[in-house]
Amino acid sequence: MSLLLTPIIQIFNYTLQPIAPFTWFNISLSTLDVVAAFRLCIVLRQIKESLYRQHVSKNGVETVAPKAFARDISTTLTVVYGGEASAPLLGVPPSFMISGVVPVFYAVVQSLVEMLPAVPEMTIHTELPLSVVDGFTRAFLLCNLIPPAVTANTSPVIAVSPWTLLVTSLVTANGGFFLTNLLSFLNPTPIALQTPPELQPYGWTATDLWCAPLVTGIYALLTHPQPFWADLHTVLSGMLGGGVATKSGVVEALDPHTARAVCVVVLTTLFVTRTVKNLAPEVWNGAVGPIKQKGEKLKTQ
Repeated sequence: MSLLLTPIIQIFNYTLQPIAPFTWFNISLSTLDVVAAFRLCIVLRQIKESLYRQHVSKNGVETVAPKAFARDISTTLTVVYGGEASAPLLGVPPSFMISGVVPVFYAVVQSLVEMLPAVPEMTIHTELPLSVVDGFTRAFLLCNLIPPAVTANTSPVIAVSPWTLLVTSLVTANGGFFLTNLLSFLNPTPIALQTPPELQPYGWTATDLWCAPLVTGIYALLTHPQPFWADLHTVLSGMLGGGVATKSGVVEALDPHTARAVCVVVLTTLFVTRTVKNLAPEVWNGAVGPIKQKGEKLKTQ
């Protein structure tokens, strides 16, 4: 296991280092930040272009709304920050109210992506390697960014509540796309309310929806940020025949870097499986097109 986790830990340590030219202006943006931003913005353009082609083929161009730069930027920022709608409930100010670096950075990246002559369609050849990238970026969100809002909260009740931790992960990781789909930001038509995929039949089978609390729970189980997880880890370890490593009778927690690496493995496995399921050719049926699964959606962050 260490042979698998050590390279992941090293990759994280390398990609989380601030890079130039941002360091020249005392801005702490890392390689992982840049990769995640371009990945998200390209995916948003791919989805919009796919929905545009589908709409035009059925309804023509008469009902297409004029393309607007403000709408593109609003879409991106809603995806990135929509999940922070739960922040006031935790007594935490949304991050975009504290610093404008990341919002401006995403706006610039989205502008650059929109200026590209074209972006490739989603295929098994492009999405399969990028599923590994998604495993790293999502693990950082679910292990490093979300848990401290709960575990370091000034309210003692919130800080020790495992339920709050899981709900915060669910809402923060998925709220942005939920609001974007609710307001039809990605559709080529004027903005209108619509039913998000999460609320449609089989919507809850979407990988992104349930993997957020699952992975945050795994990370908490391994690192013991709250007493509940230490007790649960001890119980599970006893049931599985594991030993107790401390005198207090509680299983010893893993260090955060190792636990995060485990989460990368879990997420990468989930994302690769989803990609193969959705985009792999149906060779056994002699078909050429991708497999279409009702209720599944592709999303990255």
